[in-house]
Amino acid sequence: KSYLETLSCFYTRVWIPDPDEVWRSAEIIKDYKEGDKSLQLKLEDETLYEYPINLQGNELPFLRNPDILVGQNDLTALSYLHEPAVLHNLKVRFLESNHIYTYCGIVLVAINPYEQLPIYEQDVIYAYSGQNMGDMDPHIFAVAEEAYKQMARDEKNQSIIVSGESGAGKTVSAKYAMRFFATVGGSASETNIEAKVLASSPIMEAIGNAKTTRNDNSSRFGKYIQIGFDKEYHIIGANMRTYLLEKSRVVFQAEDERNYHIFYQLCASSSLPEFKELGLTCAEDFFYTSQGGDTSIDGVDDADDFEKTRHAFTLLGVKESHQMTIFRIIAAILHLGNLEIQGERDGEACSVSGEDEHLSSFCSLLGVEQSQMQHWLCHRKLVTTAETYVKSMTLHQVVNARNALAKHIYAQLFSWIVQHVNKALHSTVGQHSFIGVLDIYGFETFEVNSFEQFCINYANEKLQQQFNSHVFKLEQEEYMKEGIPWTLIDFYDNQPCIDLIEAKLGILDLLDEECKVPKGTDQNWVQKLYDRHAASQHFQKPRMSNTSFIVLHFADKVEYQSEGFLEKNRDTVYEEQINILKASKYQMVADLFQEEGAVPAAALRKGTPRIKVRSASPAFKAANKEHRKTVGHQFRNSLQLLMETLNATTPHYVRCIKPNDEKLPFKFDPKRAVQQLRACGVLETIRISAAGFPSRWSYPDFFDRYRVLMNKRDLSKNDKKQICQTLLEDLIKDPDKFQFGRTKIFFRAGQVAYLEKLRADKFRAATIMIQKTVRGWLQRAKYQRLRRATLALQRYARGHLARRLYENLRRTRAAIILQKQYRMVRMRRAFLRVRNATITIQAFARGMFVRRIYRQMLMEHKATILQKFARGWLARVRLRRARAAAVVLQCHWRRLQARRQLKALRIEARSAQHLKKLNIGMENKVVQLQRKVDEQNKENKLLNEQLSMLTSAHSSEVEKLKKELQEYQQSQRGEGNQLLSLQEEMERLRMELERAHGEREVMEDSHGKERDLLRKRISDLEEENTLLKQEKEELNSRILCQSEDEFARNTVEENIQLKKELEEDRSRYQNLIKEYASLEQRYDRLMDEITIIKQTPGHRRNPSNQSSLESDSNNPSICTSEIGDTEDVIQQVEEIGMEKAAMDMTLFLKLQKRVRELELERKKLQTQLEKKEQESKKSQVVETKTEATSEHEDFAYNSLKRQELESENKKLKNELNELRKAIADHATQNNSSNNVQDSYNLLLNQLKSANEELEVRKEEVLILRSQIMKAAQQKETGKNMERISSSAGWPSSDRPIDQEDAIEAYQGVCETNRKTEDWGYLNEDGELGLAYQGLKQVARLLEEQLQNQRREHEEEMEALKNQVDSMQEELEKQQQALLQTLQLSPEVQVELGLQQEITRLTNENLDLKELLEKLENNEKKLKKQLKIYMKKVQDFEASQTVVPVERRSHKRNMQVAVQRKEKDFQGMLEYYKEDEPLLIRNLITDLKPQAVSATVPCLPAYILFMCIRHADYINDDQKVHSLLTSTINGIKKVLKKHHDDFEMTSFWLANTCRLLHCLKQYSGEEAFMTQNTAKQNEHCLKNFDLTEYRQVLGHLSIQNYQQLINIAEGILQPMIVSAVLENESIQGLSSVKPMGYRKYSSNSGEGDNSYSLDEMIRQLNSFHSIMCDQGLDPEIIQQVFKQLFYMINAVALNNLLLRKDVCSWSTGMQLRFNISQLEEWLRGKNLQQSGAAQTLEPLIQAAQLLQLKKKTSEDAEAICSLCTSLTTQQIVKILNLYTPVNEFEERVTVAFIRNIQKQLQERNDPPQLLLDFKHMFPVLFPFNPSAITMDSIHLPASLNLDFLNKV
Repeated sequence: KSYLETLSCFYTRVWIPDPDEVWRSAEIIKDYKEGDKSLQLKLEDETLYEYPINLQGNELPFLRNPDILVGQNDLTALSYLHEPAVLHNLKVRFLESNHIYTYCGIVLVAINPYEQLPIYEQDVIYAYSGQNMGDMDPHIFAVAEEAYKQMARDEKNQSIIVSGESGAGKTVSAKYAMRFFATVGGSASETNIEAKVLASSPIMEAIGNAKTTRNDNSSRFGKYIQIGFDKEYHIIGANMRTYLLEKSRVVFQAEDERNYHIFYQLCASSSLPEFKELGLTCAEDFFYTSQGGDTSIDGVDDADDFEKTRHAFTLLGVKESHQMTIFRIIAAILHLGNLEIQGERDGEACSVSGEDEHLSSFCSLLGVEQSQMQHWLCHRKLVTTAETYVKSMTLHQVVNARNALAKHIYAQLFSWIVQHVNKALHSTVGQHSFIGVLDIYGFETFEVNSFEQFCINYANEKLQQQFNSHVFKLEQEEYMKEGIPWTLIDFYDNQPCIDLIEAKLGILDLLDEECKVPKGTDQNWVQKLYDRHAASQHFQKPRMSNTSFIVLHFADKVEYQSEGFLEKNRDTVYEEQINILKASKYQMVADLFQEEGAVPAAALRKGTPRIKVRSASPAFKAANKEHRKTVGHQFRNSLQLLMETLNATTPHYVRCIKPNDEKLPFKFDPKRAVQQLRACGVLETIRISAAGFPSRWSYPDFFDRYRVLMNKRDLSKNDKKQICQTLLEDLIKDPDKFQFGRTKIFFRAGQVAYLEKLRADKFRAATIMIQKTVRGWLQRAKYQRLRRATLALQRYARGHLARRLYENLRRTRAAIILQKQYRMVRMRRAFLRVRNATITIQAFARGMFVRRIYRQMLMEHKATILQKFARGWLARVRLRRARAAAVVLQCHWRRLQARRQLKALRIEARSAQHLKKLNIGMENKVVQLQRKVDEQNKENKLLNEQLSMLTSAHSSEVEKLKKELQEYQQSQRGEGNQLLSLQEEMERLRMELERAHGEREVMEDSHGKERDLLRKRISDLEEENTLLKQEKEELNSRILCQSEDEFARNTVEENIQLKKELEEDRSRYQNLIKEYASLEQRYDRLMDEITIIKQTPGHRRNPSNQSSLESDSNNPSICTSEIGDTEDVIQQVEEIGMEKAAMDMTLFLKLQKRVRELELERKKLQTQLEKKEQESKKSQVVETKTEATSEHEDFAYNSLKRQELESENKKLKNELNELRKAIADHATQNNSSNNVQDSYNLLLNQLKSANEELEVRKEEVLILRSQIMKAAQQKETGKNMERISSSAGWPSSDRPIDQEDAIEAYQGVCETNRKTEDWGYLNEDGELGLAYQGLKQVARLLEEQLQNQRREHEEEMEALKNQVDSMQEELEKQQQALLQTLQLSPEVQVELGLQQEITRLTNENLDLKELLEKLENNEKKLKKQLKIYMKKVQDFEASQTVVPVERRSHKRNMQVAVQRKEKDFQGMLEYYKEDEPLLIRNLITDLKPQAVSATVPCLPAYILFMCIRHADYINDDQKVHSLLTSTINGIKKVLKKHHDDFEMTSFWLANTCRLLHCLKQYSGEEAFMTQNTAKQNEHCLKNFDLTEYRQVLGHLSIQNYQQLINIAEGILQPMIVSAVLENESIQGLSSVKPMGYRKYSSNSGEGDNSYSLDEMIRQLNSFHSIMCDQGLDPEIIQQVFKQLFYMINAVALNNLLLRKDVCSWSTGMQLRFNISQLEEWLRGKNLQQSGAAQTLEPLIQAAQLLQLKKKTSEDAEAICSLCTSLTTQQIVKILNLYTPVNEFEERVTVAFIRNIQKQLQERNDPPQLLLDFKHMFPVLFPFNPSAITMDSIHLPASLNLDFLNKV
């Protein structure tokens, strides 16, 4: 559609200008008709607005993009490309999603959040490393990765250009880019160059950054850092170039601004002792640091930053002396600013006081002469052609000169520091390529713009020109590559503005010319500008000023004030002051001010590579040489060099945006943002893109997105490209609106929005159809449900009415019957009531008359009784008063006693013991009181019974009397006297009755009171008792609960803590093993390199072997060097030679130490001999008798020994001759092999040398025999010999003596002869040394025998003690049992006796069985040894008798021997020591896993263990040590060689673990033998404990496991993202994916690296089958897959958290399906118990979060309760990234996200966003014994192990 047609649509949304928000959204509420002059709009706040339009002026409103396109990662992916769309997209991403990075074509737009975000950790760097730009969310790391990748792929240098306003975040962005390069391209050597590159940042920030009104850490200079890489793309060095340092800040700061940070850092650290001499105080005391007001920054510690700066200086190699000189210079600048300049002669002359402390400090710190500096600060030298004279300067000139000097000193110091930083970062290795990071100021415009702003904006004009040409070039390349017809796009060219500044007679040229004029002024220069450039379109003159000018830059027009331009361009410093500084006594200060020429430039360029570039425009030549000195000319040249460098590299652009001036986090000011977007060139990129075909879709993506618009006939075709062409030709009639490329479809602006509208209309129509059908079905179902309900209601209503009628009739009949019966009952009741009333009245009337008569009689009787009782009462009252007084006295006394007792009881009551006693007493009292109450109740019952009997008797008597009275009255009415007597009698009886009643009432009252008191007291006591019990129970329960809770809590916490500590220790331990393995590999590499470098052919003898051979064979005298002292040793060493002495010096020292020990032992023996001599003197008589016999026995003993030695020598000589003959024959037989012949010749030579040695020993024995014969002839010496032999006799003479022991004994006897003979004579031929050695050997034998006896005695004593202890325990048990049985009945005693006897007999039986088993085992061992010896004897006899036959039939005899050995295989393999390298090579080094795939799993481990068993069986510890060491080294070599082979690593992991299990299973430890069979227990090791080797093998297994995990992760990691997140396992979901993202040309050319989930599962199957086939333990396999699934979860989740395009509902469904496939795979492989499924929980919850509803507070609660494995940051990040798949779905609101954050505040989640995918769980190797016995293993012939013999 045309633009007007689109505008005419109802409800179309547009953008209109707004003075506050720049652009506002509105909606058309009335169709536009041709001729209308305005549009009827409705704003977002529901207000109506009439927008005027002008078709001729093209003042039409901009169309708004559909909501589905809002929030795109790339601004060029928007359908409508214009300023409001760009601003709105950035605002939505920044405020709603908190995304600070957005792509705009090749530009990365970075908005400063003014808040620390967790998106720069190491994990994020690894996540972006290796990814294509556009695949992940926009990030500075993505730009850095793109530059690094293009450098490696295209081998072309790269540049990252970071620009923006002050405070926009340029320095931080550049710092993060360098951190990325330092992490990804870390140096290969140990120079730590990447740390130095990062360490340069704090130095440059300290000396080049300052606080401004816009930024607390504003860079006041530009810098270009070149990071150099070698051919392996590791960092080897760096170089820095700086541009236009703002020197004026050193001497002047505006309000609320600061000087450079280094001044304040130094002042904050002035209290340090090393800075006392600087004379500094706080920053407020110095003029140069206090002009801006506040000298501190909130949240910044200057002292701490200063420590970081010093540390960075040290890291970069700046000497401590140079650092102190730097700080002295900075302090001197501060003192220079505080000089007090005094005006003279009305300001025409000035002076500085010589007593000014700041002047003296300045001069002393710089090492210059104070008087000279004092003079030349206020004077200047004028040189003319005729003379030279000195002139005083005015106050203003002196201040300017002082400020110029301070600026010059700081600038020179800044340059020196930059040079030394470059030296530290320079590398001697040749640089292959580099990546440059340009951190340069952005376009600036202030209220007052001076020379600095002019240079900054000039640099931005040049960079913008380069940027425009690069963007235009990329667009052209894209069109040419896709074959799109290229039409020239008109874009803004700022070359005229650049010519205005730098061309001949331009602004800079005229400024340099004016600087040459002696009296040139700023006004004259501005006037020349007016005259020269008034006609230029980029130059204007302000209306109200003649001292300023306006330049129309590409971003905005800027008015510059000319004041100070000439001064800043000249940068004048007086030569006299510089000469004084040159003469400084400090060399560094003097070097700062040497003549700069080509040297600094050469020094700067020395570290940079030569770049062969051709300038884009011709370089401007200076008019003369003096122009080079001006700042403008230098800046122009350095800028020209920078542009040449950038043009020779591939640029990448980062544009930093400042969202607000208040530095508030996540606040967006549209006005400021638009201003910066216009200035940084982002909108120009948008305009260039919009001028062509901004929207680009690949054919597959377009087909997937808009397949809903295609008909079924088109979809049946296979060519997607043709289908897309057909669809577009049908939908868009104008062919200019789109173009078909080779791989993409190009659309004009707005066409994608039109297609989205058609797609939405199609979906809306389909939705309406679905809704219509569903609603009809629902209504029909509802009608049928209502009809059925109506029929049911009618049926039930009719039944109810019928039942109600029947009930009414039944109730009517029942009512009539009830009325009849009721009336009858009522009438009868009335009659009976009247009748009863009449009878009652009569009875009451008769009774009343009788009672009146009775009362009268009673009153008269009571009167008499009252009189009687009144008199008795008066008497009792008197008695009571007396008794009460007595009671009161008693009470007072008892109260006094009670109070005293109460005090004592209170003291007792404070103790818990008393409380317990009280409770016990209270209970007893309660029981006693209860008993008392029971007794009183019984008494009360008895009294009541007696009273009732008395009352009954009394009543019966009264009745009798009444009857008698009546009878008497009837009979004797006339007798009055008798009546009176009867009345008196009756009255008397009444009184007695009343008295009895009174007594009874008194007794009842007293009894009741006492009972109530007792009950009350009992109840009180019971209550107190219950209360005490309750308190006691509560206290006990509380104590128990607290103790139980605390114990349970403590135990749980301790268990958790112990588990955590165990896991941490295990992981730390395994990490140490991993580091050790890496260091070992590195050591091996270094050794290999050393051997390659040396390249020394031939065999190098081991020095230790060489020294031992030489000392044994060539120099026997050195072997016996123990005789003499150290001087003799040194003399002998000098005679033999220094080389051999160096080899054997340690041996000599050890022997000398041993000689001293033997001397001490000899002294001890001598003392023992003396004691024996004293004892022998006492029994001298006995000795004289036995003297002859002992002498004869000793001589006989010596002669026998000599004969034995001679016979042994003969036997050995015969055996040697026989062996020599056999070897010679065998050598002649096998003379075909040169190597074998050489070895046999070597063996013959060794045998000859051994024979010669025996001859020498024989001669020595003969010499000793002659000496013994001479000694025997002397009597005195004979007595001494006798004493010595008797004292040092053999303690166990019956023990068989070996040949060596006999020789040692002879030497010991000769040692005794040495004492009585001439020392010089004996020592002529070295006999003294031999004799001393003999004495040493005798002493050793004696010491060994003594130690053996002592050890045996101690063992016997321990055994006896153990027996005594066990006997005592048994005795005590028997005594206890006896005492228990004595207390029992005789029958039970008999039973217990029988049981004890049975147990005793069973124990004895078991002991006998164990003894029998031991004897049987010993018998078996002896039989085996006998068989072995028999075999050896038979073999020896056969070899002696059948030597010629063996030559003829060698093969046949070998076969017979093999069959004989296999008859009784014991599971051991024998080999010769020289065959060990062959065994390691065939079994480990050269072995392929396929060679043993058809055999028993882990066969090499079993073979190695059988060899170890044989070495253990023959008790050869050296063989065991050598074999295990060679095995471990061989496995390490194989792992190092096949470091990327999963099969080989898995194979040796399985074999290492199996060998470890075998060493445990057959170690003989009971803990590992629980599952062994009897046969396996026979195969246990007998002699050696290999626990240490088990630990070494455990370490090797851990290294092997870690290498296996690394290989598997390296294979799986490229598959994870495409297989889990991007693969379309569920067909049809691709059409509901979010809009695609624009890919870049740099990504093309790379292959399609997409993987499906099936491919990843096949890879997992391959891993599983390999490990299972090779016999790896199931527990280790489970741990492997747990680690791999954790890595899958971490990589997929990290990618999900960094990609907006996969955070949608469809991806959540797809992801959940893929995870279910992985879980199904785990169940199929029976790995559900491994914990691998639990590691996927965060990814599962992320998928559920994408699918859940996200609207209400209930949804927020559901999300918080569900996503427990995700952190708060991860949940919020996913919600921010969530993208609707179509316009019917609503976005996640900001309020909903805030609600989620509020509910998740209580969580203590870690701050990191991404998971550590390199985290490795600590591995465990559980013991897994094998059921295979060693004798059942067969050796395949393919292993070439014929040299192994089965035992």
